[in-house]
Amino acid sequence: MLTTETIWKKINEDALVIAELGKAYIQTQEEQPGSAYLDNAKKLIAAAREAGADVVKFQTHVVDDEQLDVPITAPHFSLDRHAWVQRLTESSPIVFWREIKRYCDELDIAFFSTPMSRKAAQLLDTVEVPLWKVASSDCLDFVLLDYLAATGKPIILSSGMSTVDELDQSVAFLKKRTDRIALLHCVSKYPCPPEELYLDTIDFFAKRYRIPVGFSDHSLGYQAAVAAVGKGARIIEKHFTLDRSLWGSDHKVSMLPEEFAAMVQHISSRTHISPESFGKGIKELDEEESMFRPVFRKSLVAGQDMLTGTTITKDMLYAMRPQQHAAGLPSEAYEHVLGKRVARDVRRYEPIIEELFI
Repeated sequence: MLTTETIWKKINEDALVIAELGKAYIQTQEEQPGSAYLDNAKKLIAAAREAGADVVKFQTHVVDDEQLDVPITAPHFSLDRHAWVQRLTESSPIVFWREIKRYCDELDIAFFSTPMSRKAAQLLDTVEVPLWKVASSDCLDFVLLDYLAATGKPIILSSGMSTVDELDQSVAFLKKRTDRIALLHCVSKYPCPPEELYLDTIDFFAKRYRIPVGFSDHSLGYQAAVAAVGKGARIIEKHFTLDRSLWGSDHKVSMLPEEFAAMVQHISSRTHISPESFGKGIKELDEEESMFRPVFRKSLVAGQDMLTGTTITKDMLYAMRPQQHAAGLPSEAYEHVLGKRVARDVRRYEPIIEELFI
């Protein structure tokens, strides 16, 4: 089984293949008992290992420091976001992740997860994941990034719905704290048309940031992923499912086991696929991706009640979605806020704004 060190070595010298299981263990609109979710997850893990994945990755949520209870839906999945994140939180408590880790150890495959908030990362830390993945929606969640960097584990950052200026901020923030950073080129469209993948972005990121660059592929098929490895991608991430007709937000853009196995074989044999059919030039944030930003970006809010004169410390802050309703300073203002004193009493979840400070 790959460890933290061998995973980081493979990212720097070869191509790490990640089966993104995400929340694919939820497969029906009706809620199921925890045993059903766990059984679904284990079937996915076993199939991903058989298909040749190096690691399996999930997503971990803790609703009370991720999502404000306001009515909002995402463009790609028409459920109330708070209710959905609440379900994700309740479907995967700490006992779920401990059993997932135990099962992956038994099958000799590495497991990690994307923490969608600092509390989610703290939960995952108790099961000793070997590395971190940061969703593109959270590349400016400096509350989360600060915590992840302090663990010393490698961090894979997804670019997705971000501008180059925002990635500059994020990478600079992390480089002050760690030298084990990788970046994934990603287009936040589900599915993404092949001609809009812009694989030249892999070279652009590698030269700009001088860190390993990979590809999180939301297109259908394996051709773009194989072409990306030819362009120098050191990580390939693809969503994985057992049935694309299952209910949920990601199954329809996921690979089936036999497709994933074919991709792994082509990557291993370094099959050449020309990148020219996947769009020329460097990827830029477009209107369709921009629709996600007000829903998924975060603002700073009080993580606890504070009395007048309190000096703000790290643990007193949450970065919460959705930014369009939270009304606080953006989550990347984290360092600016630390050490400030509040001029009045502040209630938990109140937006952190300049007018609060003495």
